[in-house]
Amino acid sequence: MTRRPRTIFRPLDGLLLLDKPAGLSSNQALQRVRHLFRAEKGGHTGSLDPLATGLLPICFGEATKIAGLLLGAAKAYETVAVLGVTTDTDDADGRPLRERGVPQLDAAAIETALAALRGPIVQRAPIYSALKQGGEPLYAKARRGEAIEAPEREVVVHALELLEHDGNRLRLRVECGSGTYVRSLVRDLGEALGCGAHVEVLRRLWVDPFRQPAMHTLDALQALAGAGGTGLDACLLPVEAGLVDFASVRLGPDEARRFGQGIQLHPAGPAAPADPVAVYDGDGRVLGLGRVDPEGRLHPRRLFTWATPHAGG
Repeated sequence: MTRRPRTIFRPLDGLLLLDKPAGLSSNQALQRVRHLFRAEKGGHTGSLDPLATGLLPICFGEATKIAGLLLGAAKAYETVAVLGVTTDTDDADGRPLRERGVPQLDAAAIETALAALRGPIVQRAPIYSALKQGGEPLYAKARRGEAIEAPEREVVVHALELLEHDGNRLRLRVECGSGTYVRSLVRDLGEALGCGAHVEVLRRLWVDPFRQPAMHTLDALQALAGAGGTGLDACLLPVEAGLVDFASVRLGPDEARRFGQGIQLHPAGPAAPADPVAVYDGDGRVLGLGRVDPEGRLHPRRLFTWATPHAGG
């Protein structure tokens, strides 16, 4: 049997806006992409269910240092809810639990149910989710058949609108804050309508700050890799692209050197209190993340590796 050549990984920094295909977990998609790019280090910024498609920002190298910030960003989805059937996973990949008749629903009845799910709401997570209980994901406990009390938490649904009503299917658009489960929204919508529901289709449209993302499919990336890798790196965005929505401070050469040494300083330019703040040198290259306190002092929090040469220059 011919063995595939071993991947030789390389240092690589940047962001990839992946259009995740259905059928792969977020980690499976990450690992495939990491091998295509031969990136030593990679991470993703918020899981998509295997059923889901759409935007999955992938962070390589130093970009992994901002993955936590992107995890907390607002997101938008389009989903198709099937009324009348509930499943154990709250989506079409799960086992049907209960079937109920779907009542005659007009636009007013649907809008009333949607309105109750907008704004700050308390949501119960699906039992098949990556949330951890006792250090273990809920889905692992669920697969063993353990009784699970899924946690409730407050989330924010910025927008929830009906795009199309076709028989027992509702096509919806969702804009929401961090930690919101669309599967839970659809489940709760189905209960409010008296018939139950589950997610049949789910696509993530954008994640802040990538509101109009130029996404790359796995097939397209594999084609580039098959052509010798030419053009793959051109698909990457710089780390700065993930920080455009954050407060920023720009430093002069001496300030940048001191910041690279991890020294607190008072920037010469304007610096309003903020946490986190993206810190740039005079050329617009991000040096790291910091905090500006009420007295205007800049406290280094996390440095990128290229900030440290300033310490010796």
